[in-house]
Amino acid sequence: MAENTSSGGNTGLAFIVGAVVVVLAIVAYFVFARGGMGGETKQVNVDVDLPEVSAPAVPAPAGN
Repeated sequence: MAENTSSGGNTGLAFIVGAVVVVLAIVAYFVFARGGMGGETKQVNVDVDLPEVSAPAVPAPAGN
């Protein structure tokens, strides 16, 4: 007696897995081969020196 098995369901799964591998390869190319998300690095100089601020003089209480 010959048994006939079919593997038609695995074809769709192989197609989906192949598509995921291709998409991941494209994303990896843009992230690693092209220097990351930003592309070029920029040097930013931030000055955080603030002027000295003094509190106003407190007036004397009334009635003294």
